[in-house]
Amino acid sequence: MTSVLRDRRTFLRWSALVPAVAALPAVAGVPAWAEEAAFVDTYRTNVPANRTPETNAAVRILSGMHRVWRTGSTWDSGVVLDAALLRANVRHCVAVTHARTDAEAKRAFVYDRRHQSYAAIGGLGPLADLYRSGAKAVTGITSAPDGTPPAKIDDAVPANAPAGSALGAGAHDSELGLVATLVDTVRGTFASGNPSKNAYQYPRPWRLTADSRVEDTGRADALGFPVYRSEVVVAPQLLRQRGTTPAEDGGYPSGHTNAFHLACLALAYAVPERFQELVARAYDLSDTRIVAGMHSPVDVIGGRTLATALAAATLADPENATLKAAAREQALEYFTAKTGTTPDTLFARAHTGADEYGDRRANAAMVARRATYGLPSRDTRTPMRVPKGAEVLLETRLPYLDAAQRREVLRTTAFPAGNPLLEGPEPWGRLNLFAAADGYGAFGSGVRVTMDATRGGFDANDSWRNDIGGDGGLVKAGTGTLTLAGANSYRGGTRVEAGTLVAATPGALGTGTAELAGGTLRASGLRVGGYHQTGGTLSVAAGSALVVRGEATLERGVLEIRLTGGCPAHEIEVLRARRLRGRFSAIRADRPGYRVVPRCTPTGLSVRILREFS
Repeated sequence: MTSVLRDRRTFLRWSALVPAVAALPAVAGVPAWAEEAAFVDTYRTNVPANRTPETNAAVRILSGMHRVWRTGSTWDSGVVLDAALLRANVRHCVAVTHARTDAEAKRAFVYDRRHQSYAAIGGLGPLADLYRSGAKAVTGITSAPDGTPPAKIDDAVPANAPAGSALGAGAHDSELGLVATLVDTVRGTFASGNPSKNAYQYPRPWRLTADSRVEDTGRADALGFPVYRSEVVVAPQLLRQRGTTPAEDGGYPSGHTNAFHLACLALAYAVPERFQELVARAYDLSDTRIVAGMHSPVDVIGGRTLATALAAATLADPENATLKAAAREQALEYFTAKTGTTPDTLFARAHTGADEYGDRRANAAMVARRATYGLPSRDTRTPMRVPKGAEVLLETRLPYLDAAQRREVLRTTAFPAGNPLLEGPEPWGRLNLFAAADGYGAFGSGVRVTMDATRGGFDANDSWRNDIGGDGGLVKAGTGTLTLAGANSYRGGTRVEAGTLVAATPGALGTGTAELAGGTLRASGLRVGGYHQTGGTLSVAAGSALVVRGEATLERGVLEIRLTGGCPAHEIEVLRARRLRGRFSAIRADRPGYRVVPRCTPTGLSVRILREFS
């Protein structure tokens, strides 16, 4: 599949058949409408009557499409502006639909016909059944036919469903009614992709040749649908679901994709313990649109971009402030009660049990792969400009950061520049929410994190898994525990003032100096540029020394030896430096009944641990 997308010789052969992009009318500079009010302030203009970038904020933010496709005067007369990208787009659909298995076709049918908000619930993993029960959420689509059904099939409440059950996210008067209301609000009046479909008129892939042209053969298939010269094969279960009015059945952006992401992001706000898995779920569901043959990567990228902006705008709308807070509180109270957990332990429970999205590395790889589907990108280093209001999407996932800090997280974890579909006047498409849930991607300047363990949840305990670079540094303040689990290279140093900072990898604290003034620094095999302790507790695992490339200075503070593997029988190294100055105020084991005997040298410290007998 990848070879199909990246066959440069194919691109060159195709480019010889169409006018050069330079010969086509260029998009001159930045249009006046691109400088208008931010999307979050104007998202309510996204209504059917508005179909231009001047009148509709949704059409405006999707205008990266203008760089690859020029809408024609009729639905079938659009002009290709980026031949390589659009050819790769269609060829991806061809490759996927030809390689599709019957099981994949049936799965695509289920998610085509099932209410998109109900489909999103699967991202809750071990909490999904509890959610369905509490929200009274049901679906009538539980399987797919073996072939083409005799008529269209739509979702409906099953006859045997409990009283009060509802399609989608659930009933508004249920135990999770506020969460269901939040999902429905995010997917509300101004959340449709249809105005943008009508504006861009980029056809669905089953109507397109490899060069994104529409060629009607003049024939009809056995079901009476026109036959186009396309190699894309629609899943047989969905043949009757195809649109019959091409002018109102455009592909870009994908409406199902928009709905999947809106529902998943609303649930992620209310249940941030499953934030990354819900984001992964949205990407997974959206890909079924391509597998089905109903949409192309371009359409899916557009649907995701639109949904990201719409979710942020709805959550940032002051009219929804009370609802979103209440939905989060309701979800937290419901799941802790049903699982017998606390806010501090709910995360672990939410990841215990059967989980379609239990492999974080696989999820991350999927998100990265489907961000652009490998479509050709331009060589550009356009800096990321985080759209106004985007930080609200991380409000419950990173609650201990302020709005400016969450914006910086989004900026430093964004997808690379280069793909025109991700750009536009506001680059909503470049936001990588999966990566953002793992904290900063870089410290551009000093970052101060103040956590409050009394609030529970992520305020009490969180992990940043990204590989953090940059010239800045980190100050850990407040209570609560923050774990750094990446291969970090930031250069500005690390200071622990309070709470606990866990260095889970040898390079967790970057290349600068680590300062311990208070709280606890917990490490195993940590390597730092320099070390300075004036208070607090340095907790190291027995047998894994703190290695300081420069000078280590000890003024005050405690050294704790963690006896994770029992009491070692021999002397162990605890700290090694180019030069060691000072002494710890106290050295102890983390278990009662043990005495620590230190031995200091000019370049380090080693200890013997002796069992005390009464």
